[in-house]
Amino acid sequence: MGADIVLWMLALLITLIVMGVHIGIALALCSGLGVWLMIGSIEAAVSIMGNTAYEAVRKDVFAVIPLFVLMGDIISRSGAAGDLYRICDRGLKRLPGRLAIATIAGNTVFAAVTGVSIAAAAAFSRIAYPEMKKLGYKDTFSVGAVAGSACLGMLIPPSILLIVWAILTEMSVGALFIAGIIPGLVLALLFSGYVIAAAKLTPHVAPSSNQDLIVLAPEARKQELIGGFGILGLICLVIGGLWLGLFTPTEAAGFGAIGAIVIGVIKGMRRAELMDAILQAGRTTAPIMFLLITAQMYSRLLALGGAVNYIQSIFLGLGADPWVILMIMALVWIILGMLVDSVSIILLTVPIFAPLAMALGFNPIAFAIFGILVIEAGLLTPPFGLLVYTVKGALPDKNVSLGTIFKGSAPYFMLILFAALIVIMIPSLATWLPDVML
Repeated sequence: MGADIVLWMLALLITLIVMGVHIGIALALCSGLGVWLMIGSIEAAVSIMGNTAYEAVRKDVFAVIPLFVLMGDIISRSGAAGDLYRICDRGLKRLPGRLAIATIAGNTVFAAVTGVSIAAAAAFSRIAYPEMKKLGYKDTFSVGAVAGSACLGMLIPPSILLIVWAILTEMSVGALFIAGIIPGLVLALLFSGYVIAAAKLTPHVAPSSNQDLIVLAPEARKQELIGGFGILGLICLVIGGLWLGLFTPTEAAGFGAIGAIVIGVIKGMRRAELMDAILQAGRTTAPIMFLLITAQMYSRLLALGGAVNYIQSIFLGLGADPWVILMIMALVWIILGMLVDSVSIILLTVPIFAPLAMALGFNPIAFAIFGILVIEAGLLTPPFGLLVYTVKGALPDKNVSLGTIFKGSAPYFMLILFAALIVIMIPSLATWLPDVML
C-alpha cells in the first residue's frame, strides 16, 4: 500500500512540475500528502515532516554551500577571473585556437573556486568572447567554448552539485570533491583536444595570432599576477587542506571564504562590494537550502513507503543487463535536463537511482561522478539549457542567437557524455584519489 501511495505521489509531483509549480513547493506538498495518506493522521504527518526539516538544517554540511558560493562570488567580482584568463592566454600562445583553450584552462581553474557553472559562464562570456571576436573567431566556435567549458564548474571541486549529491546519499563530501578532480581534468583535456583539432582542420573558425590581448603597465601586470596566482593559492588552501586532512569540508569552505575576501580586498574591493557579494551569496543559497530541506522530506516519504526497494525490484525483475538500466537512467537525466535545473534533477532522481545503481553493482563514487557529468550535459540541451541562456544574457554582442550558442555547444555536450562513459567503464578514474588521499 505504501509503495502504491508513493508512486501516486511521484505522478502528482511530475504533474505539478509540468504545470509550473516550484519544485520545492511540489516536493513539500507531495511528501506531506503522501505521509498523511500512509499514516492516516495529519498531526503525525506534520510532526514527521517538521522533524525531518529540523534534522536536515542541523547538519554541519549545510554550511558548506553558502560559504563556497560566497567564495566564488567574491572571486568573480574581484576581477581575478580576467587576470586568470590573460595569464592562461599568454602561456598558450603556440597552440591553435589558443583563446578558446585559454577559456577552457581559465574555466578549469576558475571552477575550483566557484562551484557554480553559471558564475563561470557569465564571467567568461564578458571576458573571453570579446577577445575571440576581436581576433576573428567564428561566433559558433567562441560561444561554444564559453558555454561548454563552464560545465567544468559542476564537476571540479568545490562543486555545489557534488555537495547536494553527498547530502542526499549521505556520502562524504570530501571524497566526492577529490573524486571529481581527475574526471574534471580528463574532460578539460577532451575539450582542448577538440579545439585544437577544429582549429587545425578548419582554420577559419579560429584564426591564429601571436599578439597579446592587452599590453599592461607594470602596476596592472602586478595586479594581474595577484589575481591569477591568488586563485591558485586559494585552490591549494581549500583542496590541499582536504587532501592532507587538515580541514573538514565545512572548515575548508570557511577558510576559502576568508581567503577570497583577502584577495578581493587586495584587488580593490571595498565594504559596499563585499556586502553585495554576501547578499548575492545569500540569494543564491537560500533557494538551494529550501530545495534540500524539501528533498529530505521527499526522501522520508520514499523510505516510509518502501518505494526504493519496490522500484529496485521492478528493475531487477526485468532481468535486463545492468548497463541497459544505467543507460535508461542517463536518458532520464538528459530528458529532465531539457526541462529543469541540475539541482532539481538530483533531488528528484538520486534518492531512487543511487541505491539502484549500488544494487546493480556500480561503484557509488564512480556512479556519482557519472551522474554529475550526464546531468551537467543537460545544461547545454534545448529548450531549457540553463548555461546557454546564461551565456546569451551575459554576452556583450546581443546579435548572437540562442541557436548559435546551442549549435556551438553541441560538440561539448557529446564530449561530456563520452567522459561520463569513460568514468563508469573505468571507475578508478573517480575512486583512485579518494582511496589514496582519504
